[in-house]
Amino acid sequence: MDLLEESIVPEHARDVKDEARQFAREQIEPGAQTHFQSGEYPHEILEAGQEAGLVAQDIPEEWGGRGLDLPQLLAVTEEFYRADAGIALTLQLASFGCEMTYEYGTDDQCEAYIRPVAEGDQLSGLAVSEPETGSDLAGMETRAEKDGDEYVINGEKYWIGNGVEADWVTLYARTGDDETNRYGNHSLFIVPTDADGYDAEHIPEKMAMRASKQAHVTLEDCRIPEENLIGTEGAGFWMLAEFFNHGRVIVSGHGLGLAAAAIEEAWEFTHDREEFGRTISEFQSVQHDLADMLIDFERARALSWRACEKVADGERAGYWAALAKTNATEAAVDVSERGMQLHGGRSVLDERRIARVYRDARIPVIYEGANEIQRNLIYRQSPS
Repeated sequence: MDLLEESIVPEHARDVKDEARQFAREQIEPGAQTHFQSGEYPHEILEAGQEAGLVAQDIPEEWGGRGLDLPQLLAVTEEFYRADAGIALTLQLASFGCEMTYEYGTDDQCEAYIRPVAEGDQLSGLAVSEPETGSDLAGMETRAEKDGDEYVINGEKYWIGNGVEADWVTLYARTGDDETNRYGNHSLFIVPTDADGYDAEHIPEKMAMRASKQAHVTLEDCRIPEENLIGTEGAGFWMLAEFFNHGRVIVSGHGLGLAAAAIEEAWEFTHDREEFGRTISEFQSVQHDLADMLIDFERARALSWRACEKVADGERAGYWAALAKTNATEAAVDVSERGMQLHGGRSVLDERRIARVYRDARIPVIYEGANEIQRNLIYRQSPS
């Protein structure tokens, strides 16, 4: 069963998809269950991904990357997440937030921060969400105050991927209080994690994606030089909005990979297990469940790849990105839940892949903007 076959993938993205599939089979799948159960950060797999040229390779060639475009990244993503979502997220978070710097930053910033990530010498992170707010970008309260030729940052960030492991993070902070311009009050900064006043600790014992590490970050009089401002002051909201349009297409790939994994497991289990003298797959109700799972998956994959093309072309990107992210991540939840039901009592065993997929599938519906927020975007940006 090859649900992630390449016919829907643009021809130029097929080679890197093949690379990702081989890497996923050889490097991700063998250690997936062990890392899920132990919750250990997959350092060796990350290093292998860097050496294979499959990590941080959205970075342009001029700064050391391969310059992979959105379809190529989506092709890699669905393969990685089919193998294991936690490890896949670690691999993708290795360059999280870099896009703002190589799109809007200076050459000096790119040379100092982007090139080391592309070459596998450093890790980055993106610090946006806070303990009291996650999806409301205009409501974030961490503050950066100008003091001479420095910015002084105070506040907290939560659910920050690589908040501990990263060498630096792209941090989103309030720099203004103009009530008439709610979307012009925030800016983006490069913050080295060894800066005085930066402190991070892991958020422990997540129920899912346990091989990926998120942190609670506190900033207390954290000083950074003014040249660490990315782009212009007050433009942070708009830079992030564009970044998330691309990111939500990639998150739809998270859903596709997870849904494919759930169907694979359910298909194998129902065709191998016997009840009442015949295999489970011979029961019509089971066949209908499997058919519904395939319908959900194929519908989501078609929409994701259509949205990928629209977003890459800049055609109502926010609308298409929200459609794809919402549909694919919810398909993963529905499909994995059906897979659990088809596995019966064995589904709750921690050693079962379907149990891992079921837990992991609950996460992408929340991150990169909860799906309730995506529905707001879909409605507001829908064709009139």
